Amino acid sequence: MRVVVIGSGYVGLVAAACFAEAGNSVLGVDVAAAKVEQLRKGEVPIFEPGLDDIFKRHLASGSLTFSSDLKDGIAEADAAFICVGTPQSEDGSADLRFVLQVAEEIGAALTLRPKNANPLIIVDKSTVPVGTAARVSALIGGTGTDRAFEVVSNPEFLREGSAIQDFLKPDRVVLGCTTDFAESVMKSLYAPFLSLSGGKWFRMDPASAELTKYAANAMLALRISFINEIAGLCESIGADVEQVKVAIGADHRIGPAFLNPGPGFGGSCFPKDLQALLKTGREHGRPLMALSATVEANRHQKQVLASKIRKYYDVVGGVPAPLAGHHFALWGLAFKAHTDDIRESMSLELIDSLLSLGATITVHDFEAMPAVKAKIGDRVTYATDAMACCEGADALLIATEWPQYKAADLNVVAQKLKAKVMFDGRNLFLPEAMRAAGWVYHSIGRRSVG
Repeated sequence: MRVVVIGSGYVGLVAAACFAEAGNSVLGVDVAAAKVEQLRKGEVPIFEPGLDDIFKRHLASGSLTFSSDLKDGIAEADAAFICVGTPQSEDGSADLRFVLQVAEEIGAALTLRPKNANPLIIVDKSTVPVGTAARVSALIGGTGTDRAFEVVSNPEFLREGSAIQDFLKPDRVVLGCTTDFAESVMKSLYAPFLSLSGGKWFRMDPASAELTKYAANAMLALRISFINEIAGLCESIGADVEQVKVAIGADHRIGPAFLNPGPGFGGSCFPKDLQALLKTGREHGRPLMALSATVEANRHQKQVLASKIRKYYDVVGGVPAPLAGHHFALWGLAFKAHTDDIRESMSLELIDSLLSLGATITVHDFEAMPAVKAKIGDRVTYATDAMACCEGADALLIATEWPQYKAADLNVVAQKLKAKVMFDGRNLFLPEAMRAAGWVYHSIGRRSVG
C-alpha cells in the first residue's frame, strides 16, 4: 500500500520505517527542510534500538522516501498518518495546533486526488484528546473538498527503547473508525504485524480509541506511583519492597509489570498525557482523583534520591551551600534505559538539587549526554565512560537502569571513588551483597546498609 507519514519525530520515524518493513511504499513528510535532507542522507536524529538498520535498508531500496511537501504523496496515498507533536499547553491540555495545521494542508491537497479515487484514510496517530478525530474531520470538510476521506483514530502504544519490536509485534491494535472500508485499509496495513505477534484487533468508535490511549498510560503511571509509595512505606517499617512486589505481582489479577520501584517516571508521554487527561476530566465535571494523586506522588518521588543524599551528609536546612566540597558521580541521564530521551528525566532534577546545594557532579550516560549538554551546558562534567565518571567522587549515584551499569565491576568502581558509598535509584544491586563488600548502600524501598 501507499502510505504517507506526516511528522518525523519519534512516532513518525518508527511508523514510517516499520510500514516500509512490511512491504509498503512510504513517504515521510516534515516541514523542516533541513531535517528532510538529514533523513535523505540516512541520518536518524533519535536513538532507538533497531531503527537505524531498518531505516537505512528501506531508504536504500527506495521503499522509504522523504519530502518537505505534503502534496507529494496525498494524490496516490491509501492512508496518511498524522504523527506530529502535541506538546502540553500551560493549562495542561494537549496543544493541537500542529495537528490542525496538518489537517488543513491535507484538506487543500485532497484536490490532487482523482474524483473516483477510494476515500483517503487520514489517521490520527499522535496522542490527542477525545474529540480530535471529529474536529480534524470537520476542519478538512470545511476546506470545501469534494474528495472522499475518513478520519480515524489509531493510537500508538510504543515504549521508548522497545518501539521497533512493539510496532512489529504489537499485543494489540486499536482503531476508532466509522466505516468498514476504513477498517479494511487499516487491517491490511497491520495484518503482517498481527500475524507475527498474535495480537488483538480492537475496532471501536473514534472517541473510545482516543480515550484508550490516555487511560492506558494513566493505568501504567498509577502502578508506578503505587509501588513507589509502597517502597517509601517499606523503608519506614523495615520491609523489603523487592520481596513485596514479587508476591503481589504473582496474583494473576495484578501481574508483575510496572511494579519496579524507582526515582519516578518521566519521558515524553506519561507526564504530558496525565495532565491532558486531568484537563479532560475537569472540563467534563469528572475530576480524576486517583490520577491527581498519581501525579503528586510522582512529583514527590523525583526528590527521593536527593533527600537520601541530603540526609546521609547531615545537611541542615538553611545552611548556605551545605554540600560544598562534595563531588558526585552520576550514572544515567535518560529517563529510562535504551533511549536518549531526557524529557522529564529525574536526573535533571537531581542535578539541579545537588548543584543548588554547592556540590559538583560528573555524569555519564550511554546515549543521552549530547542532549543533556545541549540543555544545561557545562554545569556538570561529562565522562567518556562509566569508570572515568567515578574518579575522585565522594559517592556514586545511579538514576538510569542501563544493564551495563548493573554488570559493572564494583571493585574497580570502589578504587575510583573516594569512599564506597552508593545511592542506587534503580535497585540494581543486592543490599546484603553490598554490605558484605563493605559498601554504604542506599536504594529504594529497602534497608540501607553500611
